[in-house]
Amino acid sequence: MQIGTIFLHHYSSPVGEFILGDYNDQLCLCDWQYRKMRKEVDKRLLNGLQATFESQSTPLLQETVRQLEAYFDQKLTHFDLPLLLVGTDFQQSVWKALQQIEYGKTQTYLGLAKQLNNPKAIRAVASANGANAISIIIPCHRIIGSNQELVGYAGGLTVKRKLLTLEQSYNYVIEF
Repeated sequence: MQIGTIFLHHYSSPVGEFILGDYNDQLCLCDWQYRKMRKEVDKRLLNGLQATFESQSTPLLQETVRQLEAYFDQKLTHFDLPLLLVGTDFQQSVWKALQQIEYGKTQTYLGLAKQLNNPKAIRAVASANGANAISIIIPCHRIIGSNQELVGYAGGLTVKRKLLTLEQSYNYVIEF
């Protein structure tokens, strides 16, 4: 069995520390360095890709930082990066649905479950949302409670509020 390599790069954003991962020129990780589920997410990636971690910047990771910085500068509303989603089929369906939520908009867990034609899967949708390893780019921060309150976020509710505020007050857009 051949072992692959996930190249890691740390990025200090205006709202927190990220760890970015590139596997075969595909972004498989853009996650909060200090989240509660850090070990579980890393284990899922290592096992799912049969890989090891190595600290090394790559052109993809540099481009990811460039696009994240443009996002934080309110100059980017849509990311254009090759993504590698590592999870169950259901998790991947949730993560793909999350990518359909437009910049500056929000959705509820129930709304997302209905979009997936499975309105009883609210808890499973919430769990898959929480397992997202590609934060911001796969916008799990755009999910709110049915009562319109902010609920659960790996980066913390303060960061979630900042991201939603940022997206609702952008000035102009440059698409990459």
